[in-house]
Amino acid sequence: MIGRLRWGLTRKLLLAQLLVILAGSVTLALVALAVAPGLFRDHVRDALGIVPDDVSRHLDEAFNDAVLLALGIAIAAATVTAAAVSWFLSVRIVRPIARLAGAAERIAQGNYGERVPVAGSDELTVLATAFNDMAVALESAELRRRQLLSDLAHELRTPLATIEGYVEGVRDGVVPASAETWSVLETETSRLGRLVADLQKVSRAEERQLDLHLESVSASSVVATAVNAAGPAYAAKGVVLETSVAERLPKLVVDPDRIGEVLTNLLDNALRHTPPGGRVEVRVERLGDEVQLSVSDTGEGIAPEHVARVFERFYRIDSGRTRDRGGSGIGLAIARALIEAHGGTIHAESNGLGAGARFVVSLPAPAGGR
Repeated sequence: MIGRLRWGLTRKLLLAQLLVILAGSVTLALVALAVAPGLFRDHVRDALGIVPDDVSRHLDEAFNDAVLLALGIAIAAATVTAAAVSWFLSVRIVRPIARLAGAAERIAQGNYGERVPVAGSDELTVLATAFNDMAVALESAELRRRQLLSDLAHELRTPLATIEGYVEGVRDGVVPASAETWSVLETETSRLGRLVADLQKVSRAEERQLDLHLESVSASSVVATAVNAAGPAYAAKGVVLETSVAERLPKLVVDPDRIGEVLTNLLDNALRHTPPGGRVEVRVERLGDEVQLSVSDTGEGIAPEHVARVFERFYRIDSGRTRDRGGSGIGLAIARALIEAHGGTIHAESNGLGAGARFVVSLPAPAGGR
């Protein structure tokens, strides 16, 4: 295919140039043979006066031969030049395009590691760079897809195995059909339902398919709603929950339910990782043209190698402990997707294990908003 592409384009370039040469040569010949002889005779007459007819014919024939010979040499030189230019364009343009076509074909077959060489600074270099960037993005997306399928299979395996074991036990009479058994089955099926719902939510958010009902609301009211809802769980575990809201904050144009969902996720996450007697603080302040909401805890902290990955789907620092606490591994991924859908950012900070963690949400503040 690549060879056909290269030679096909080269032939088309050569043919196009030959057609231009042919049209120019025919036009030049017609004009030269129609106009030049008359001008030549006028100059001969002005220089020599009246010449005999046989001399005039000889001069005309010599002039016409010279014109045709000159045209022939010019056409031959132009044809050779066209062939050389076609070959040069084939090397500089057609071959890079052929490499791009070949790499695109291999990527279409699933070889996402394909790249094309990048050299120079012309438009083809820009195209090759953009192609390589696209290939990197496709390869990354494919890796994430495979990881997601692997993680999803792993997440589904545990509740399904539990349900299957209890169902078989009840059927065989090994496990009694007691209230405790039904409670376990209900818990595991609910866990599956939450997992499916969370996956759908994070996928829709990442694809910008969520319907955001934007309103002008105060950051303090959104925070107060989330903190009040989380209060009983914090009190039950013995973790102190505090808030610090700056004065004269601008109103936010957000979907209050979605931002409340983000804060709920962050507060639940902080509670899971903060032992009894610990403290969690929600702080709201303005930094430049953004309103910053942060949730800080005095809990387990995050090792440096994990900080950048805590927002990935199903990523757990300690999979067993987090799973036992009821986390799906998707909450922070949902939070990031929802914040980015609002045009904001979210990131995690920690000084290491045992030093607590801080999750920071930055949302754009309307210009001149109060």
